[in-house]
Amino acid sequence: MGGALLKGWLAAGFGPITVVEPNPSAALKSLARKRAITLVAAPSQVTAKKIAACVVAMKPQVLKTEAAALAGIASRGALMISIAAGTTIAAMATAWGRKARIVRAMPNTPGAIGAGITGLFAPRGVTAADRRLAASLLAALGQTLWLSKEGLIDSVTAVSGSGPAYLFLMVEALAQAGMAEGLPRALAEQFARATVVGAGALLAADKAPASALREAVTSPGGTTAAALAVLMPQLPDLMKRAVHAARKRAEELR
Repeated sequence: MGGALLKGWLAAGFGPITVVEPNPSAALKSLARKRAITLVAAPSQVTAKKIAACVVAMKPQVLKTEAAALAGIASRGALMISIAAGTTIAAMATAWGRKARIVRAMPNTPGAIGAGITGLFAPRGVTAADRRLAASLLAALGQTLWLSKEGLIDSVTAVSGSGPAYLFLMVEALAQAGMAEGLPRALAEQFARATVVGAGALLAADKAPASALREAVTSPGGTTAAALAVLMPQLPDLMKRAVHAARKRAEELR
């Protein structure tokens, strides 16, 4: 996500940008050589006196141990934007101080191509200008939506944060089913991938509810109806249980 954000910011002309990364990739080193970014190994090496925002792109397990290292940046007045699952504003305020202005965000991996969606939450004390800045930074990944309660971030994590993996699994399963019906692997994978990609594009282009699009392709007594007669008794409940498990895991990461 950090790399996708950086790509979007550079394309949009945001800057100057300092990236803190102790183990930089070849791409980051190249950007630093071209002076597109300033690359440092630790937060203590960030020399700017005034910082508009600090986007914390760490895994929650890492943030638990490394949050305190960012206290100096928070104390310089930077808006702290965390994309870590599970880590609450209260926990981050313990590390960064009660005066720290903190926004939580949950993007998803389609943001790597600008097709993502991010849920954001800001508590009281975060100004309207802060909210605009946070939204503009996350817009580098795609759509942004504000949430009314911090707890909803865990639900967003379970639906859209983890959601791409559910669709990728669907493509795998659909391809395997095609192979079981006689299609060669390469063809089965191509048909499955194109079907899910195309259906997603149709969802984006047609504002009708997903249920209406499903009904439009389902002829009574036809092949699709036969398949849905197998899926519909099981899939909705299975998806509810999967999303619930993901949300519970997000809570456990606190």
